Amino acid sequence: MLGDPRPIHSLPRDLYHVTNELSRYMEVQVDVRRCHTAPEMTSELEYTIIRRGRQLRNEKRSPETMVRWPGGTEVTLGEALTRRAFDAWVHEQDLRRALNKPGNLDSPGASITRDLLLSALPKVVAKDAGAAPQSAVVFDVHGPMEFMRTVRVGPDGRGTIDGSVSLGPTVTVTLDWETYVRLACGRVRPEAVSGRLKIEGDQQLAEAILGHFAITQ
Repeated sequence: MLGDPRPIHSLPRDLYHVTNELSRYMEVQVDVRRCHTAPEMTSELEYTIIRRGRQLRNEKRSPETMVRWPGGTEVTLGEALTRRAFDAWVHEQDLRRALNKPGNLDSPGASITRDLLLSALPKVVAKDAGAAPQSAVVFDVHGPMEFMRTVRVGPDGRGTIDGSVSLGPTVTVTLDWETYVRLACGRVRPEAVSGRLKIEGDQQLAEAILGHFAITQ
């Protein structure tokens, strides 16, 4: 997003986690730095933050301006910044779990992440999990980021989401915010955190929803 040229670099053939063109595109920036020392990495990061911060402070384009996105596609500037804030916060949480330093679960980045993840719920429930028309699924989330949302499936099979309480929902899923993030971001499978989930109602539908819950990895 700074406009720097991509490095010219050939990936080794034994990177088995590289399975498609997008992962290959992303991996080049990682692999080219594998021989860098920790001070080199942190210095590059600090310098990048300074440059990017200055660029953002001087930004004059409207949020609707189309900008380049990884892989050659284009998105609006507003969407690009939202996705990057989401990425940065989710990977921060990855590092915090690995280092056993929990925190920042109620930050502005967490709020952006919540809204982005919630926007995917209607598709997860109605299309991916195949919830029946006229059904309602409630997600009751507690912890540092606390909210309740209901996904309703209309007569046409399309899902919508709102913050109102549903009387007699088909399924109610109760869980803590960190577990919600880990599931929705593909960091853990539902069976591995079953002790942190409370399911009420149609168990088969709940399993289908949780089976499609991860919208990113």
